[in-house]
Amino acid sequence: MSQPRPWNLFAWLWLALLFLRELLFSAVDVMRATLSRRIEVRPGIVAVPLRLRSAAGVTLLADMVTLTPGTTALHVSRDRRTLYVHAMDAADPDAVRRSIAERLEAPAMRVLR
Repeated sequence: MSQPRPWNLFAWLWLALLFLRELLFSAVDVMRATLSRRIEVRPGIVAVPLRLRSAAGVTLLADMVTLTPGTTALHVSRDRRTLYVHAMDAADPDAVRRSIAERLEAPAMRVLR
């Protein structure tokens, strides 16, 4: 098991850039949905399995999820294996899970490994 690298500046900058991209795309999606004449979103709560296990990692992920427009982290299971997320559009829960895992959790894991 490798040591955490909290001072790896390149990894943190990369995570920040990826997060800003997600922030921008999500903001556009939320604006499009709210300005549309017909509401075509299906909100819901999605259980997202976690690969991160540390308190710092889960907190970082939950914060990024909450700061991203259209999603809010609601609860983390006691064993830190599941994050419950409210998504503005959860018509495809698997897509929500994949998006969080690939676009937020994987980069966070690279920073904290």
